[in-house]
Amino acid sequence: MKKHFFTKSGFISITLLAALQAAPAIVSADVSSNVSASSNYLFRGVTQTDGAAAVQGGLDYEHASGFYAGGWGSNVDFGDGTSYELDLYAGFSGSVEELGYDVGYIYYAYPDAPGSIDFGELYGEISYGIAAIGLAYTINSDTSGDGVFVQGDAYYYASVGVPLEDSYSAGVTLGYYDFADDGKASVGEASYSHVAANVTKDAGNFGSFSVNVEYADIESTDALGSVNSDDPKFWLGWSQEFLIGQVITSNSDPEYRVG
Repeated sequence: MKKHFFTKSGFISITLLAALQAAPAIVSADVSSNVSASSNYLFRGVTQTDGAAAVQGGLDYEHASGFYAGGWGSNVDFGDGTSYELDLYAGFSGSVEELGYDVGYIYYAYPDAPGSIDFGELYGEISYGIAAIGLAYTINSDTSGDGVFVQGDAYYYASVGVPLEDSYSAGVTLGYYDFADDGKASVGEASYSHVAANVTKDAGNFGSFSVNVEYADIESTDALGSVNSDDPKFWLGWSQEFLIGQVITSNSDPEYRVG
């Protein structure tokens, strides 16, 4: 995940403790970290770094029951002094027969923004084979008055991911961002559709490398115009995940195994 003014380690400790206290006789959990770099950080087709590069990282906890929680951060540039984003999320994923599901909550925080622009979403995804459909709905927002990223915004998407030969894979996502205040005089045109495509190479211990292209149907006069307007955006990415350790719990005290 794609998101705290809470320290990431503090959040993991709390969720880890709660999960262990509620654990059955024998359970297992993974604690992992991730780091990534990209030539441009795009969120649903919209650049968060004014077209510049981004360095990102996170920490995740995943329980055998399907419960997960984590934190993630990235540099951003909105042209107003906001320099970084910190996110917290928690959810539950699993499958019934061949149908996969993922539901949860994510909180997007921008601690050094000149005004409070934090917001939170409930999200859900259903997947089958190589295809998935999902929805993210904004249930809380610190943005006051009319605007984008307020309560009632909804993001719909459908995606397909295809494994290829030699550890390559390809994916396509179609999305639509429906802003609650779209069309209001104080906001203007805001809602938009976008498409994203990528080819990724899994290089094992060297991480994963991707070539990406995204297009958002945004005009220069729209609420999210300017650098986000109407041109395809190409970007390169690299990411790597690291298993920090495993938690094995029984009727006795929990055991933590590193690596």
